[in-house]
Amino acid sequence: MSLTGRPLACLLIVTVVAVLAATVWGWGRLAGPGARMVAARLCALLLCQALVTLSVLVVVNRHFAFYGTWGELAGAAGVGGRVVQEQGHGGTGVRAALIRRDPEVSMGGTAARDGRVDTVDIRGLRSGLHARAYVYLPPQYFKEGERRRFPVAVVFSGYPGAQRNLITQVRVPQTARDEAKAGRVQPMVYVMLRPSMVKGRDTECLDVPGGPQTATFFTQDVPEAVRAAYRVSGDRKGWGVFGLSTGGYCSLKLAMRHSDVFSKAASLSGYYGAIKDITTGDLYGGSQAVRDENDLYWRLRHRPQPPISVLVTTSRSGERNEEETRRFLSLVRPPMRASSLVLDSGGHNFRTWKRVLPQVLRWMSHGLTV
Repeated sequence: MSLTGRPLACLLIVTVVAVLAATVWGWGRLAGPGARMVAARLCALLLCQALVTLSVLVVVNRHFAFYGTWGELAGAAGVGGRVVQEQGHGGTGVRAALIRRDPEVSMGGTAARDGRVDTVDIRGLRSGLHARAYVYLPPQYFKEGERRRFPVAVVFSGYPGAQRNLITQVRVPQTARDEAKAGRVQPMVYVMLRPSMVKGRDTECLDVPGGPQTATFFTQDVPEAVRAAYRVSGDRKGWGVFGLSTGGYCSLKLAMRHSDVFSKAASLSGYYGAIKDITTGDLYGGSQAVRDENDLYWRLRHRPQPPISVLVTTSRSGERNEEETRRFLSLVRPPMRASSLVLDSGGHNFRTWKRVLPQVLRWMSHGLTV
């Protein structure tokens, strides 16, 4: 039974109603004295409370898609599947692999008409990490006799949201399909991921000293695996990255620190400074230097500005990052270029990101070459 499906939510709601009704009906029988009756009443109340809480969590998760599958909830990428292609380098062996799973998402038509969403696991030996991802291939990818390569956009969800949000809530592949059909964007491949692969921890897309090597995974393992499995650009000029909230910060930082991998980056309601909170733990190994290197303001002031183009979005009303966004833009200097998309109003939510997505895709598409 799907974690985000309607049957699970309905089953839990029906169970809650049934257990509450049974508790009310049988309460008189539990009203007697003695430790056994007290324990029975306590268990009945705890069971009702647990089922109500679980039902609320499932309904909220179904709406926001924090976890798209049972495997994601358990912190596992799953087992099984088949290796589509692996890439090796001389005698060093396989460095990255992309494993295709049974499809979880349908575009509603044929691949030749609407494109296809592949469900894949990406495994990297450099970083030692692996992650579930969705890869959207445009209809042009399946054109008979077509052998051309396509530009790529790596797309990050927020944290702790699941990558499935990018399909069910923000509708990245559906919007990319419609925009391409209208001639407003070029056909591209979209690789959709979470910004963190460590259960219960926001690693902020960096190589944690003595910990998860997340930046290495996103800037080396992912491009290598995707290039080995699909007909995509082999050059930085054909690769962009964008994301939501934490994914937006990750997108800017990865492009700024790895301009040899990404030439464009867009941040939808992202932030700009390195953080440390209960979800991150110690990301910097106690080093102020490591923290500075992951602070975008600090990098713009103290490091050579990279040859990339960036787009940042915010709202005058409803967002909390307008002032920080203007500060970031004020620090950008050539060869780096920056654009902004500022709404009159819009919250930190899927509805706002869905509104700006078509313009983000048009901006990302323009200038990416293979």
